[in-house]
Amino acid sequence: MADLYAVIGNPIAHSKSPLIHARFAAQTGQDMRYGKLLAPLDGFAAAVDQFRAEGGRGLNVTVPFKLEAARYATRLTPAAQQAGAVNTLIFSAFEVLGDNTDGVGLVRDLTHNLQQPLQGRRILLLGAGGAARGVLQPLLDQQPTVLTLANRTPEKAQALAMLFAGKIQASGFAALAGQQFDIVINASASSLQDEALPLPAGIYAPGALAYDMMYAAQPTAFMRAAQAAGATHVSDGLGMLVEQAAQSFYLWRGVRPETAAVLAELRGQLG
Repeated sequence: MADLYAVIGNPIAHSKSPLIHARFAAQTGQDMRYGKLLAPLDGFAAAVDQFRAEGGRGLNVTVPFKLEAARYATRLTPAAQQAGAVNTLIFSAFEVLGDNTDGVGLVRDLTHNLQQPLQGRRILLLGAGGAARGVLQPLLDQQPTVLTLANRTPEKAQALAMLFAGKIQASGFAALAGQQFDIVINASASSLQDEALPLPAGIYAPGALAYDMMYAAQPTAFMRAAQAAGATHVSDGLGMLVEQAAQSFYLWRGVRPETAAVLAELRGQLG
């Protein structure tokens, strides 16, 4: 019997995860099946219990269950504790381990796929919700010169920055005026509404990258606005999706897959 894995969420039909993990399994010779699990909004724990009873070895977790997954786990990795959310569950006879691979995925996409070193750079992270919280520590670990967190509601950014013992600057958008950044990352949900954020002019340093954690067939509103505002490079978050999946795969199987061909295939499908 092949080992059983899945992605759980609501909705879930759109998920690219089954294709990604099928490619990883074929590439690395792993005997595993990976499906989609639609859980009722009020039935996450019951759905996971049933999946485990059927022999499930691990789950990817997507919206809206990442906080519930953190509560379901019997042990959290430091990354999951810091993020306050879980996107990967690993089941054993002894425990349910919860991890968060979003930060690893983001850093890997930036440094490996996009060839953007983070050490010594000035980084601006936009948004102060769960997506931002999950990547702050991995970004800090790369030793940027400056890591600034900006949010439409400054108080929310300041509250999140306080968890990091003064290592992160926090502000509203207007207070960014007069500052420049080498990498600007959109972790807000603005692109879901296809709206650009009200950022002051002049924040993109020469050669700057504007990176949106969202992805779509066409450039997002954030990417379009960044290009118009002078960003030299723009990217969406499709590579982050593939790289966080690769980290989950490694946690489950102990093998690290190559991601370039899978990313190219997904990009071709979007196009």
